[in-house]
Amino acid sequence: MEKFFKLKEQGTNVSTEVMAGFTTFFAMSYIIFVNPAILSQTGMPSQAVFLATIIAAVIGTLVMGLFANVPYAQAPGMGLNAFFTYTVVFALGFTWQQALALVFICGILNILITITKIRKSIIKSIPESLQNAISGGIGIFIAYIGIKGANLVQFTSESANILSINNQPFIADETYGGIFSVITDGGIIPALVDFTNPGTQLALIGLAILVILLVLKVKGAILISIITTTLIGIPFGVVDISNASLSTQAIGSAFEELGTTFGAAFGSEGMMSLFSDPSRIPLVIMTIFAFSLSDVFDTIGTFIGTGRRAGIFSEEDQKALETSTGFKSKMDKALFADAIATSIGAIFGTSNTTTYVESAAGIGAGGRTGLTSVVTSLLFMACILVAPIAGIVPSAATSPVLIIVGVMMMSSFTKINWEDLEEAIPAFFASVFMGFAYSISYGIAAGFIFYCIIKLCKGKLNEVHPILIVSTLLFILNFVILAII
Repeated sequence: MEKFFKLKEQGTNVSTEVMAGFTTFFAMSYIIFVNPAILSQTGMPSQAVFLATIIAAVIGTLVMGLFANVPYAQAPGMGLNAFFTYTVVFALGFTWQQALALVFICGILNILITITKIRKSIIKSIPESLQNAISGGIGIFIAYIGIKGANLVQFTSESANILSINNQPFIADETYGGIFSVITDGGIIPALVDFTNPGTQLALIGLAILVILLVLKVKGAILISIITTTLIGIPFGVVDISNASLSTQAIGSAFEELGTTFGAAFGSEGMMSLFSDPSRIPLVIMTIFAFSLSDVFDTIGTFIGTGRRAGIFSEEDQKALETSTGFKSKMDKALFADAIATSIGAIFGTSNTTTYVESAAGIGAGGRTGLTSVVTSLLFMACILVAPIAGIVPSAATSPVLIIVGVMMMSSFTKINWEDLEEAIPAFFASVFMGFAYSISYGIAAGFIFYCIIKLCKGKLNEVHPILIVSTLLFILNFVILAII
């Protein structure tokens, strides 16, 4: 194990990697319950999506750990699953089988741009100031996910600010039988909650426990805080252990339903019908493009934001990325592992599989090698049998971890020259917009766009890497497409 994962070389050991694997798993395990809830709205069997989510996470994370030897976990991405359901199926009228076919094609496209070095060329084209902004911005993004999961903030929207309900224009006098989506404009007002919610109270206790353990430098602080907060949640009524029972009948039923989604992307209702209507082919191409762009830059942002700061991708590895061919650097291997996961997930029946930003929680706990990913993968695999038990860990126990990891990552902001507006403005938009837009890729897009605008105004466009210019134009095109569709 030492020889395979090179633990001593990375300054870590088995116990640290195991704890990091548990930490990453607990930070992202919510996806095995949330993903089916979102995708099943399209008509997909919920239990099949549940299994497909786990299988995609297991395979993608194992490849990341065993092939790339980096502590990153993969699973169907939040945001991308919402795009799959509410935009691709509901708004654009694709069937869920066709949507899976679109995801599979997106995965193949990502594999091609990884093999042809386009993906790593994009990374090399990003200036250092923006890389530091992306790193700090992911800190903001992770912290916001934690604040949101802890229910520390609430949002109020007057009826005049509501744009749509269930993806249909809002009508004030209409009664809605079931609401699954509400969209409001900029009139929405954030505010601190009144702390009467037991889940919020538990999250505050968990945050206090974690801060105390970290300040006292207790080994395994993050995992200890998650377990302790979960146990405290039982008398609080937040953790319900009555449902933590196993059911072989339910597992058998889930595997039966998996037969419905497995390979559906290639059937008569999937790939075979996707290009049957010539008038919809431009829409198909634009949707694949939107899927791929978000997937690619979410992953690039995660690697830049967490890997370089933690030393997972060393200077030698970064140089190898720029000069080597094939898969000689860890970054090359990690990008390839991420690329193949999307297509694998689509085959089993789930939306885009991507590298999870919550991997930063495990990295914050000391994870430095692929052993962390292997442990996380095995825990996901165990969820097939013990999903009810895994589900008792509340977001109130994991959200404090994301908040503190976000704090740790924001140190990258110190490397940005905030006195120089040429550097500060793109850095601001790249970082802060990740939280505001709730998207890593859109934050990167904002940074790219303002970076190019400033260089153009200053007559320094020749200093901008051609790939960065092309990426910026593609982002702008993507926003235009989203406005049209």
